[in-house]
Amino acid sequence: MAFSRIHKLDPWSRGTFRKAAVMLCCFLAPLILLHLLTDRCTLPSPVTASSYRAARLSDDFSPMRTKRLVYEWTGAGSELMGYGAARRVSRVLADERARKVVELPDESLMLPPPDLVVSRKVSPRFAGKLSPLGEGSKKLPQALIIGVKKGGTRALLEFLRVHPDIRAVGAEPHFFDRNYDNGLEWYRELMPKTLEGQITMEKTPSYFVTREAPARISAMSRDTKLIVVVRDPVTRAISDYTQTLSKKPDIPSFESLTFKNRTTGLIDTSWSAIQIGIYAKHLDNWLQYFPMEQILFVSGERLITDPAGELGRVQDFLGLKRIITDKHFYFNQTKGFPCLKKAEGSSKPHCLGKTKGRTHPNIDPEVVQRLRDFYRPFNMKFYQMTGRFFGWDD
Repeated sequence: MAFSRIHKLDPWSRGTFRKAAVMLCCFLAPLILLHLLTDRCTLPSPVTASSYRAARLSDDFSPMRTKRLVYEWTGAGSELMGYGAARRVSRVLADERARKVVELPDESLMLPPPDLVVSRKVSPRFAGKLSPLGEGSKKLPQALIIGVKKGGTRALLEFLRVHPDIRAVGAEPHFFDRNYDNGLEWYRELMPKTLEGQITMEKTPSYFVTREAPARISAMSRDTKLIVVVRDPVTRAISDYTQTLSKKPDIPSFESLTFKNRTTGLIDTSWSAIQIGIYAKHLDNWLQYFPMEQILFVSGERLITDPAGELGRVQDFLGLKRIITDKHFYFNQTKGFPCLKKAEGSSKPHCLGKTKGRTHPNIDPEVVQRLRDFYRPFNMKFYQMTGRFFGWDD
C-alpha cells in the first residue's frame, strides 16, 4: 500500500524539481551577467581616492582613440584585480614593451601635485610637450613708487623699466587706496611675471597722501621698499593745477583756489594741490610703519638735470647692478625733459607722452611768494627728517 502511494507521487516530484531548476537558472543568470559587466567596467579594487584621481589624470593625457596609460600604477592600494583589471594590466605591459619609458627631471614638468600622480614616468610622445618652468610667476611687489603726484613718478618708472631685473606694471593699480577690498590675490594678478632675482614694482603716487596706505602695505610685507619722488612743492602745486585745467577748463583760477581769504593771505590747506606738498606731515605717517632706511627720496628736479645720477641711487637702493647710465638718455629740448634712447622692448627712442611737460600758466608772483613762505617751515622739517637738502628755498 505504501509502495503504491510513493510510486504515484514520483511524476509530481520530478516536475517540481524541473520547475525549481528552471527558476534557479532564471534567478542566477542575471546575477552572473551583472557580475561580468561590473567586473569589466569598475576601476581596480580596492579603489582609493588617489588611485582614482591618478586614473582620471592618465585618461586626460591619453588620446581619444587609444586610451593608453601615461603613468605607471605603483604603490599600495592600487593592485589590479578582476577580469577588467587584467585587461588593463595587459595594456600597460604592452605599452612598456612597445616603447621605452623615459624619466624626466621633476623641475622640467608642469605636473599636478604629488598626491595626484603615482609615478613621474612619462611616455616619450609626451616628452617636451608639457610646459616647462622658467616662464616666471606673478608675485606681490617688493618695491613701490608711492609718490608724489606731479613729482616725476612716470618718468622714474619708465626709466627703471629699462633695467632687465625690474618688471613693473604700466598702469597705476591704486590698490592700497581705492581697490583694497579686492584682496591681495586680485592685486597679485595685476603684476607681470618675474623670474628668480627680478623685482616686481608698481607706482601709484596717491599712496603717499593716503592715510591708510602705510598700514596696508606693511600688512602685505614689512620689507617692502618705498620710493618717493619729491619736487619743489610750489612748482608741483602749479603743475597739478595745470593738469586739472587741461581736463576742466572752467575751474577757478589758481590764485582763488590757493587762499581761503586772499585779503588775509590764509592758505587753503584743504585743496589737494596744496596739501600734497606738505611732505613732512605725510612722511610722519609712513614712519609709524616703516624705518627711514626703507624709504628712498628721489629729487624730481635732479631726475631732469641728472637722470643717470638719480637712477644710480635707485638701483643701489634696490640692490641692483647699475645698468642704467648716461648712455641711455638724451635731452629733448622741445619738451625740456630727458628721453630714453631705447625704450623697454624697443630699439627706438622714447619720450614721455604729450601730457608731460605742459606749459604752466602765468601765476601772480605775489601768490608764488606767499606759497614759498607757507611751505618753508615744512620743507626745513622734511630736510631734517630725510637728511637731504633739496634746495627748494634758495
